[in-house]
Amino acid sequence: MRALVTGSTGFLGSHVCRLLVECGHTVRTFHRSTSRLLALDGLPVEHVVGDVLDPGSLQPALQGVDWVFHAAGRVAHWREGEGSALVASIITGTKNVLQAARAAGVRRLVFTSSVAALGVSETGALLDETHPFNYSPERWPYGYAKHLAEGEVRAAANAGLDCVIVNPALIFGPGDLNLVAGDLIVGMARRRVPVTLPGGINVVYVADVAAGHLAAAERGRTGERYILGGENLTHVETLRIVAEELGLRPPQLLPPALVGTAAGVVDLVNRVVRLPYNGDLLRLGRYFFYCDTAKARRELGLGEPRPARQAIREAVAWYREHGYIT
Repeated sequence: MRALVTGSTGFLGSHVCRLLVECGHTVRTFHRSTSRLLALDGLPVEHVVGDVLDPGSLQPALQGVDWVFHAAGRVAHWREGEGSALVASIITGTKNVLQAARAAGVRRLVFTSSVAALGVSETGALLDETHPFNYSPERWPYGYAKHLAEGEVRAAANAGLDCVIVNPALIFGPGDLNLVAGDLIVGMARRRVPVTLPGGINVVYVADVAAGHLAAAERGRTGERYILGGENLTHVETLRIVAEELGLRPPQLLPPALVGTAAGVVDLVNRVVRLPYNGDLLRLGRYFFYCDTAKARRELGLGEPRPARQAIREAVAWYREHGYIT
């Protein structure tokens, strides 16, 4: 197949490109002129410069393409003042890619969403593909944006475009040069993570998520969503693994009763000093984002995910090798 990957220079997109090449597919990368190409270094791919927010640049990029993997999208969603811009960019970019794919006659589009689009589990039950988004849009613009973007993908599928949605959990592994989940590792290495939160998250290895994308292109059902996850871990367990791989003591648990107070303090500080996160991140940290990945394993034929420790260990090694941490 000839595949085009948006967001190709990022953490996940570059791993998708690498796997496609390894499997014998022809890969066309789509990225902005200002994008760093380190993650694609050495790959035999065709580079096309453009922007998903510029429809004119998408049309020529999609000519002759069989598969589109739309993995582009802003991820710095915990900074103050970025909520409305984030939502607009994700929705507009997705609409543009869908329209261009339909016009070009591509055979299938795989949209990279997120488990954030599933909302929160208020009862502690496992999140699955049927769970509706149920959180405040103002307090979780990223999850809300992905939720709305999925609606655009389903509408395109109903109109005749062959689309599949994948929902990765929290991704770790080598090559996270833009510090998405890796911000936690680098922050801990620099002693900037004083506490851990009382909730939990699903942690998945980046190569397993890339494999899930390829499986979705090959075997996914049109209009369906598939959770690409790994291990369900408490935040305490995740940060303990990170600390052990860094050779540090793990941070102390913030008592659940103090989460709301701490979030309010962070919001006040953000009025004076721009922090890389806001109080809404702490509020969400109280929830358990544990996932049921049975549907993806059953319908996409995915095997057992690799351990979270392997993903974190390889991420730590990559950051050390590239000078992010010592």
